[in-house]
Amino acid sequence: MTSSPNPLANLLSQSTVVADGAMGTMLYSAGVPFDDCFDALNLTNPALVGSVHRAYLVAGAHIIETNSFGANRFKLAHFGLADQVKGINRAAARIAREQREVAGKAVLVAGAVGPTGVSVEPIGRYKADDVRAAFLEQIEALHEAGVDLLTIETMPSVSEASIAIKAAKETTDLPIVAMLTFAEDGRTLAGDEPAMALNQLVALGVDVIGANCSVGPQRLLQVMERFLEEQTRIGTDVPLACLPNAGWPTQVAGRVIYASSPDYFGTFASSAAALGIRLIGGCCGTTPGHTESMVNALANVHQQESQESTRIEVQPIVEGRSFPDQDQDMPDTFRSQLGRKFVVAVEIDPPKGLSEEKALGGARLLHEAGVDAINVADSPMARVRMSALTLCMLIHNRVGVESIVHFTTRDRSLMGIQSELLGAHAAGVRSILALTGDPPALGAYPGSSGVYDINSLGLIKLLTNMNEGFDSVGSPIGGKANFLIGCAVDPTRSDLVLEAERLHEKIESGAHFVMTQPIFDPEVWAQFLSVFGDRVPVPLLIGVLPLQSARHAEFLHNEVPGITLTSGARKRMHDAGASGRAEGVAMAQELLLDLKPVAEGVYLMPSFGRYEVAAEVLEVLT
Repeated sequence: MTSSPNPLANLLSQSTVVADGAMGTMLYSAGVPFDDCFDALNLTNPALVGSVHRAYLVAGAHIIETNSFGANRFKLAHFGLADQVKGINRAAARIAREQREVAGKAVLVAGAVGPTGVSVEPIGRYKADDVRAAFLEQIEALHEAGVDLLTIETMPSVSEASIAIKAAKETTDLPIVAMLTFAEDGRTLAGDEPAMALNQLVALGVDVIGANCSVGPQRLLQVMERFLEEQTRIGTDVPLACLPNAGWPTQVAGRVIYASSPDYFGTFASSAAALGIRLIGGCCGTTPGHTESMVNALANVHQQESQESTRIEVQPIVEGRSFPDQDQDMPDTFRSQLGRKFVVAVEIDPPKGLSEEKALGGARLLHEAGVDAINVADSPMARVRMSALTLCMLIHNRVGVESIVHFTTRDRSLMGIQSELLGAHAAGVRSILALTGDPPALGAYPGSSGVYDINSLGLIKLLTNMNEGFDSVGSPIGGKANFLIGCAVDPTRSDLVLEAERLHEKIESGAHFVMTQPIFDPEVWAQFLSVFGDRVPVPLLIGVLPLQSARHAEFLHNEVPGITLTSGARKRMHDAGASGRAEGVAMAQELLLDLKPVAEGVYLMPSFGRYEVAAEVLEVLT
């Protein structure tokens, strides 16, 4: 069970990656004046910012950058917004992540960090510590809001880039793309030669080195050639990035126009890929049309390479495959192994929009990592998402791994519940986690009404009846169903006596296995057992949620119903500082090993769709 914890490295290892284009150009074309604060639109007009992300996602970008290029305290001060750094950056990350969720694409969200626009001592009047603090403030906000990587971009000097990189490494272990801007003479605006710049950035340990903005494609490709020459000389293979402007800007009828066409950028992308550049995109003046042209050009290159190669690519998605009927074999690793070996289940949230691509990609990664089942949540936190049952069917048929559907009684009448369960059984979705569901008032649609004809206990009893061949009123359903019935328990509740009584009742009503809410200390489960009894009489899967940072831990503890952290877990995350993700993985692995002797399996809940983190946690079992 191995998987890189670095999502950028995973992406770069697969093919040439295309980043999105110019956020500012798109906002300007939508009527926002150049002298307005583009970053403030994250708060004042998030729909407009989201529409730009959406356009680049449709164009096929593999990475989208947050609208936070100028969201540091120095630049925001020009607009009287220096005290809103955290709010603007968090909103930038949230908007990008939400658009990715709606699109359902397996793309990465990059936190964009631009230059401060101030000069640093000894020549400038600002101290290096003040500039570092500004970068630290912005990067912390982007990290806490869940970006997948950082792009420290358009840096005028290696010196300022170094300050930003060191600040990033001080507060996070996110992948870093570091890009400088170069003038016509092939040097940075501060006069740094490409060879010297490459050496210094390699020494700082960034994940990708490159150039952006600057001039048009031809001039920037010349800088790339000098980078490649230096790479060969010093013997490094750090991936390179090239994101040029769309040529020189001109003014036409009062509007700023860039000369380079989308077709021209398609040619540029092919040339850059031929040089071995791994990350390609556009900067000022580039639009979704430029992005689409680059994506198409690279697709043609890869198609030609595949035709010339004898290597066969495995295509995991099988379009048009029919759902199996009740008598056909279905993935049953979880069902057949439960109680016989230590099983592993990992949760995936359904997409917020029409596309299932990202969710299926996560399921494939986890399947390859050796998990036994994929848990599919049912609109958690009462937020509208794709039907959990539908996603389970897609996972069965396109990925070939068993799924456990979280089935809530919140949104369905008793008649509707039975209809869906009959359909689930026919489609081969037989493992059901019976839940009541979060009240609609918690979600984005407070006017929606909960149904709650029955609760989770009633659902368990209904499933047990169906396994005996009858519906809720005793009418035959044409045979005995074979649902595997799961139930939930929260050992962190204050009233453990009531929670223990409820679990006893669920098991007596027919539950075949138990899954816990997240636990962060083995002592929590020991305390619950002291009330419940010596051991749960059916297979138990302990819930483990890998923490990402101290901010993430505090958010879960204070703002998410059903999740309670111990003071020890919160302190460990606070003390971890910039190594929060690594500490969260270590804590999850320790917990997994501590609880393995008292459980029959683990139920992992990765945050922010970072399924590679779940795979990393599971490495402790190998």
